[in-house]
This record gives sequence, structure tokens and C-alpha cells, in this order.
Amino acid sequence: MTVAKTLLDQPRRQVQVFFHHVESGLRPSSHELASKIQVAQAVAALIGGNYEGELETQRPPKGCLYLVPSDTLPSLASAHRLGVHTRDDLFGGVVPFPFVASKVISHPLLSHSTSAPAGWSAGFAEQVKSAVLPGYSVFSIDDARLASARLLAQGSVRLKDPGGVGGVGQWVVSSGAELEALLKEIANEALWRRGLVLERNLREVVTHSVGQVQVGEWLATYHGVQHTTPNHTRAAVYGGSELVVVRGGFDALMQLPLESATRLAVEQAMRYHAAALAAFGGMFMSRSNYDVAQGLDESGQWRSGVLEQSWRIGGASGAEIAALRAFAADPQLQRVRASTCERYGGTSAVPAGAWVLFDGIDERVGRITKYAMATDHVHA
Repeated sequence: MTVAKTLLDQPRRQVQVFFHHVESGLRPSSHELASKIQVAQAVAALIGGNYEGELETQRPPKGCLYLVPSDTLPSLASAHRLGVHTRDDLFGGVVPFPFVASKVISHPLLSHSTSAPAGWSAGFAEQVKSAVLPGYSVFSIDDARLASARLLAQGSVRLKDPGGVGGVGQWVVSSGAELEALLKEIANEALWRRGLVLERNLREVVTHSVGQVQVGEWLATYHGVQHTTPNHTRAAVYGGSELVVVRGGFDALMQLPLESATRLAVEQAMRYHAAALAAFGGMFMSRSNYDVAQGLDESGQWRSGVLEQSWRIGGASGAEIAALRAFAADPQLQRVRASTCERYGGTSAVPAGAWVLFDGIDERVGRITKYAMATDHVHA
């Protein structure tokens, strides 16, 4: 039974909203977990439900359930076991095979005879070819060498562990010797099972965020940019997102007077989104976000392409929910500017009216402040 049907047929208070940790990697750190729980609580308020804490999968609740998973649900069967059957049942997404949620789907194999996971879609890579950067996905060390040789002929190559998040698990090589040294360091059976992405490396990069989110009756779509901030080691890490959010779907977003580079980023994200739904049967999502990189390759050619997809709660979700809250509170509101901000160390000033997602000491990254807000309201 979906949330949408339940909201019509039963008292809203019967909707039970749970956070669910997906066993796909490290458990979130304290600041990540606290932020996601804040989002889950806000989602519960938007759909008129009760936030019930973390789901106990050994004793699934009865009645109507709405889930906020920590990651994309990795199969239709696992989703169904949790009571998730449509996008009205969760904040995030469901894929038919685990690899579909990773970066590995974005690029083609070297040839049709190259090994790939069950469920691989050669057609998807072909459909999104004009929406991504030049690159390959490989599942063996020999294919990594061959793909690297092809790409190195035109400049440096970025290698990505397809399960990495926030820039973790990425390396740049400029020669075959650098590749061999890197493979000695990172290659193992687990890596080749999940694959490795090789793609054209860019400089002077601007990363656009394009996405859509639906919670209950509230639907919003956006474009924006990411920015970085220094962490405690002075490394540049994700520092937040600035989004322009419209009420409605991609058609409403495309009606805005977008700059040409931004319009291209939105078009590429839309192409990727539609191709994924067509290629991987059964998948669905209520939250989608696409990172689109625009910059120069080593020849000086300007390029634009989707780097990765996110069909799960993410770094921009605070801004997404802040926008949905604004739309829910004001039926005439058509557009807002929403943002998330992450700052490390010391005491960070939080703007008046901001929604504080976390402000304290995290066991992995130290002192961090995270908040979200919606401003610049535009009415019909």
C-alpha cells in the first residue's frame, strides 16, 4: 500500500516513517547519521506521518510504512521485503541490481565480449554517450590497461572506484607507468567485482547539480552548483550546494531563463534520467540528483557530462526538503533558492532562520556545522 493511497483512505497519523541503514558499506558517521535523521523527521512532517526511528528489519512494522534509506535499495526483492513498492513509499530509489546505483553504468565496455555483471545494459551507455564524458567501465586489470591506453592518447585519465562518494576513491594518471603503480596499490578481487571507471580528466571544473524530489504531493525540480570547503586537514571537500528550485517537474525547470551552460547540464541530466528508467526495468525513485561536470580537457576543449547519479538521500537533501517545506507552506510559491552549507572547525555562524542539521563533534572529521535554508521566494 503506497503512502499516496493511504493519505486518501486513512488517518494521516497512521503513516510510519523510518530511517533505514542499508548494509552496503560503512555505517554513516555521527554527523551524517544525525543529518539524515533530521531529513527523515522533516519528511515525516511533510506527509503527515509519525517518525518512528530506525527500522528494525527483524521485526517489520504493520500498517503503512514510509522509508528513508541511507543508500539506494539494491534490488527489487530487498525493497519489497521492506514494504517498498513504488516511489510513494520511500525517499530515495530502488534499482534492480546493486551496480546500477554506482558510477559504473555511465560508460561502455571495451567490447561486447568483455565481462560485466548480470543485468548489464549496453544500450544504456549508448543512449547517454552524448551526456557523459569520454570513458570506459572495466572489470579486469587487462581491460583497465587497454582502456587507459586509449584515453591517455588524448590526455590524463581519472580513475574512479564506482562506489566512492564525495570524491573519495578517485585518482588521476598521466602515463601507463602511473597507471601500473596505481593498480598495484588499489587492485584486488573486490575492486574488479564492482568495476573501475576510467574517464577524461577535466580542469577548471564547475560541478552542476540537477535533480528532482517528490515527497507525498510535493514535487520539486532544481539546478544548482556545488562548492568546496577546507576540512581539518585543509583538503578541499564538499561544502554544500546552491540550488534554484521550482515547483513541478523538469518541464517547469526548463521554462526558466537558463544560461546556455546550465541548460546543457539540465538537458544532459534529463537524458541520463530517462535512459536509466528505460534501460533498467523495475527501478523507481522519488529522489534523483545528477552531478554534471563542465571544464577543459588537456587539449583545451570544453566538455560537459554527467559524472554520477544519486538515487538516495544526499548532501543536497537538506536544501531539497527546505524547498519542499516552503512550497507546502505557500500554495502560490513557484520558485525558491535553497542551499546547504557544511563548515569544519571552530564555531561557524549560522544565518537566522536556517535549519541546523548538525553542529558538534564528529568522530571521523572533528567539529562540523551543517545547515540548510530557503530564500528568495518567487510567487506566481
